[in-house]
Parts: sequence; structure tokens; C-alpha cells
Amino acid sequence: MACGQSMTKVNFTEVEHLTVFNLFLSEFLFCTPATPHPEGRQKRRMSSGPAPYVPRNILITGAAGFIASHVTNRLVKNHPDYRIVALDKLDYCSNVKNLGPSRSSSNFKFVKGDIVCADLVNHLLVAEDIDTIMHFAAQTHVDNSFGNSFEFTNNNIYGTHVLLEACKVTKRIKRFIHVSTDEVYGETDLDTDIGNPEASQLLPTNPYSATKAGAEMLVMAYHRSYGLPTITTRGNNVYGPNQFPEKLIPKFILLAMKGEQLPIHGDGSNVRSYLYCEDVAEAFEVVLHKGVIGHVYNIGTKKERSVLDVAEDICKLFRLDSKQAINFVHDRPFNDKRYFLDDQKLKKLGWEERTPWEEGLRRTMEWYTKNPGWWGDVSAALHPHPRISMIAFPNDDQCFLQYGCDKDCSPASKSSGLKFLIYGRTGWIGGLLGKLCKDGGIEFEYGKGRLQDRKTLMEDIRRVQPTHVFNAAGVTGRPNVDWCESHKVETIRTNVLGTLTLADVCKEQGLLMMNFATGCIFEYDEEHPEGSGVGFKEEDKPNFVGSFYSKTKAMVEELLREYENVCTLRVRMPISSDLSNPRNFITKIARYNKVVNIPNSMTVLDELLPISIEMAKRNCRGIWNFTNPGVVSHNEILEMYRDYIDPGFEWVNFNLEEQAKVIVAPRSNNELDASKLKKEFPELLSIKESIIKYVFEPNKKS
Repeated sequence: MACGQSMTKVNFTEVEHLTVFNLFLSEFLFCTPATPHPEGRQKRRMSSGPAPYVPRNILITGAAGFIASHVTNRLVKNHPDYRIVALDKLDYCSNVKNLGPSRSSSNFKFVKGDIVCADLVNHLLVAEDIDTIMHFAAQTHVDNSFGNSFEFTNNNIYGTHVLLEACKVTKRIKRFIHVSTDEVYGETDLDTDIGNPEASQLLPTNPYSATKAGAEMLVMAYHRSYGLPTITTRGNNVYGPNQFPEKLIPKFILLAMKGEQLPIHGDGSNVRSYLYCEDVAEAFEVVLHKGVIGHVYNIGTKKERSVLDVAEDICKLFRLDSKQAINFVHDRPFNDKRYFLDDQKLKKLGWEERTPWEEGLRRTMEWYTKNPGWWGDVSAALHPHPRISMIAFPNDDQCFLQYGCDKDCSPASKSSGLKFLIYGRTGWIGGLLGKLCKDGGIEFEYGKGRLQDRKTLMEDIRRVQPTHVFNAAGVTGRPNVDWCESHKVETIRTNVLGTLTLADVCKEQGLLMMNFATGCIFEYDEEHPEGSGVGFKEEDKPNFVGSFYSKTKAMVEELLREYENVCTLRVRMPISSDLSNPRNFITKIARYNKVVNIPNSMTVLDELLPISIEMAKRNCRGIWNFTNPGVVSHNEILEMYRDYIDPGFEWVNFNLEEQAKVIVAPRSNNELDASKLKKEFPELLSIKESIIKYVFEPNKKS
């Protein structure tokens, strides 16, 4: 119904199923009030003509999420004259890889930041000259909303309010498309064949849908009070590539790939309508160009399936016996039986569903089978009732650090978008990390809390508001690992309890923890003989128990496998260009009276520590052999030392039996397979090349 028309001009077939109340609500939602805000009246007149709307600079919030990434990639590709600014805080369910098709495009820009940061949002609207907002950013998983409803209020309501207020203040937005959900309507009767039209009453039944309904009320209020040019969409369930596997279809596909049972809440009779992601992206393209300001559009389909039907269809694709593969589990606290939409209004703008269910499901299955590691370790999300930890509320200063702007909105010199919290200030690696951050313009602070003290760790995170946490703290022994043999409790307290506590706190706060561990948990064996070139891989279990230090490090590494927010870096015999540092492996053996001569994997810190920072940027997780490819022996290093540093240098070798007489605990000797790291960073040098380039050439004596 066009604004200003009387009710008698409405096509009766569109509203014959509405109550008198709903007709009134339709007039209230869609029509200009009798005495509108003058600025709002002008904007409506300018944008309500028949010509399609043409944006210039579009801000898409939550752009690295599932639906928004498909919309972003589509607009970037189809409209090279539009400039797309993608804003996302990169929460657990978003992934910058989702935006891969757009990253190299000249009309695309990515900004890491949070919509709850008012200063950031205001700055973006002005600095990027934004005229259009497509607001997708939200917490969306119903199960999570039962466990952490305050986070949904913060993101979905407060975040939307921040955006709306920024639009009001900057007075430059010509379209604000607010993305809502079909769940705001509440449950639809199973026996009705009439879908909820856009004018239906909002009756949300869970914390997630309640926050989305609350956000809609704010959007409507800003449209009526301040004349903001808003459009709202309410969509059915969406599926397809790139979706985080907490949602039904990708979860079932990944579980089927692993040969595990598919958990169904209740009896599986709940009915949902499913749209393929590319069809939904096209719908948003239509709404952007043809949608009428002040209106709501359902994005839906009449084709419905029960949860049990979906599970059985996936079983067929994987040729599984559904009776064996399906497991019925207890239901949610409240699980709506059905959401059913009237989709005619959007179809009148020219949109229609294109992808049949069977084809869309097949495409989705093929994508996940080709990209099983897209999301890293998602074991927690595959639980029947997942509770993914949410990120802590950031403050405005943190948001500006992520965007790289000062509070006065002038470009900052430090524009990395990162802030590190580093533990291990007095340690060698921790000190080098701080220097790298300082030289690279990365904001960082050292942790003040003790790793074993959970309260002080929480205080550090609240104080620093980091994007990442680096743990370079730990007990290695004073002056070497032999110290740990007589100080076992102290070693356990730091290496095991402290590391696990920090990992757990980071998980609660949604933070990635870069953990500097050790590769001294292996020794050559029959399957990995010395000199064979066959190294231990990341998935191999530790086999060295010669020292108590190594035992604690192997123990904590195994436990950290359960934390999907941890990136474990196995460092071995670290080397740096600072030959005056007594912790440098080269410095150590050059000062020994006698040395063994065994080939080992080693870590050149000058090359690899910058890579650890890049791994944090790339959101790398899991275990990594953090060494240069190949091995080098003690004698080979000392020969280079003699050739480059001290021509008169001499040394004496002795064997392991002789070494055992002068040390308390045996030492680990092994080769680690660095192919995983080399694949991620092809420019990584071999250990001998790296030692020459980063250590001996800079220190060469003329």
C-alpha cells in the first residue's frame, strides 16, 4: 500500500486474511504519519519514486558472516561502481575467508570493528562517505541465546541503536536496510496454509527473536521520529556454503562426514522453510534497489521441511541408514513448531526463488566436503546443544584501535587494527614480541596478572581489551631444564595450571590465544629415525619423557587440544641474531666445553616471530610445528660460527653417554615436520638458509 492511500485502495486479496488490528498495524508501519518530521517528509519524497535506488558507498555490517558475505560478494561483483565497506568484528561465527572473492577488488574495503562502538561507527559514516547501510551484524543462534541472552541484547539491540543514532547525527544515509528474522512473528499454526504477512503482530518466543523484535521497534521509531529512510527484511532459514556449523544443515553435513550421529531436538517434527544463500543474496539486491522506504519485506518460500526430513535427505546424500544415523535428543526450552511467511510482497518487486532444495543441498554438501577445515576445530559447535563463548563487551577505545583511528577521527599512524596482550615480559620471546609490535606499529601491553590467578587475568583483559593474547610465559629452568627436576610443583603451577587457566579465560572471552610451546616432547624412534628426513607431525603424540619439563609441556599440549581458541606453536632450540643472549642456542653451545653432534629441528626467531603475528591475523588455530624446515647439527652450526664469527674457534664433541654424566635430565633430539607451516608461508626458509641470512650474515666479522 502506497503511503497516503486510503484503505479502500488496497488490493483486498493481499490482506483478506488480516485482522482489523493487523490492517491498522500495516498503516502504522508503512505509511507516513499525518504530521511527519519535515526532514523525513523530504527524504521520503526523494526516494519513493519509481526509479531504482542507486547507492554510492555501502556499509555492510557483519559482512564476514554467512548471509552478509554472500550479499557482499554479489554486490562487489555485480556493481563495480558501488564502493562496499565491510565491517565485522570477526566473532566466532564469521570468517574473513568468506569474503575471499571480494578481497582483491578495488571497490571493496574491510574494516575490523564492532558496531557497539559509537565513535567508530560515526567515523566510518563520515570518513567513508557512506550513503547506504545494510545491517546484518547480529548474534543469531537460538541455543546460545538461552545461555547468554545479555550478549544478544548488547549486539542485536544496543548495536542497532548505535547505528541508528549515528545515522541521525551524521544526516547522510539514504537507505538503512535492517535485516531481521521470521522468528519475530513467533510460532505459526501447523494447520494453516496462510503465511504471516509483513503486518502480522510480533510475538517472539526466545531471547534471540525477542532482541531482533526489539531492534525492529527501534528501527521503526527512528523512521517515524527522525525520518530515517529504513527498510526491514524478515527472512526464512538460509543454508549454503560458508555457514558456521552451529546451524542445522552444516552441522548435519559435518557430522555425516565424520560418521557420527545427527542429533535432532525433540521428535524432529518442527517445520522450517529453507532458502539457498545465493537466492537470498539476490533478494537483498532487489530490496536495495527497489524496496520502498518504511516498508517491511518477507524473504521466504512456501516449500517447507521438517527437521527430520532434512536429516533424512542428508543421510541419502551420504548413503547412510537414517535409522542408525539419527539420534533424538532433548528439546530446547522452547522450540517453535513452524515459521511460515507470506512472500508475495517481495515477489512483486521481481524476486523469486531459483534454487530447488535438492540442488542447493547437493551444492552445500559438495562445498563442505571440499572445505572441511574452513572453520578450524568446530567440535564444540557440533554438540547437540552448543554454547559458544561470546566475546566481551569492547570499549570505544578498543574499537578505534581495531580501525586504526584516533578519537578525533584523524588517521592514526598505528593502523594495524590489532592490540595484543602479551604474557612473558621478562622472558626472551615475550621481550622480542614487544619489540616487534613496537617496531610494527601494533598496539600491545604486557599482562600484569599471574597465569595461575584467574581473577588477575580477567582484570588484564578488561584493562587492555585485546584482540589477541600471546602466551610466552613459562618455566624452562634456571639456567636450564635440569632446574625443573627439583622444582616440580613450581613447574606444574606455571606450565600446566597457568597455561590452562589463561586458555580457559581467553575461551570465555572469545579471544584467540597464541601459545608458545615446545617441540622438545619427541625423540627419534624407529618410525622417525635420525637422519631419515621423516619428522614428527602435528598430530603425533609425544614420545619423550626424559625430563620433567618436557612431561609438563606434553601434558598441557594434549589438554589444549580441547580448546578451539588456542594456536599452539612448537618452538625448538630457539636461535636469534643476538649472539650475546645466553638463551640463544648458538650462544649456548659456543660456550660449552663439549657438545654432542645430533641433527635437530630449530626455530630462527628473527624469521618466525613475525610469522606468529601474521598467524594471529589469519586466525590460525590448532597445533603447528614452529620450526624452520629441515635439520641442522651442532657441528654444522659451530662450523658456520667459526666461518662467519671467529676463525679461530674450536670445539670438542662427546656422545650422549658422556653427556648424561654432566646433566640431570636427558635432552630431546628430534626432527619436526614443518610442511604445514611451509604450506601456509611458502617463503619460509630452511633452517640452514635462515641461520645464515638472519644470524651469521648480520654478525659476520670482516
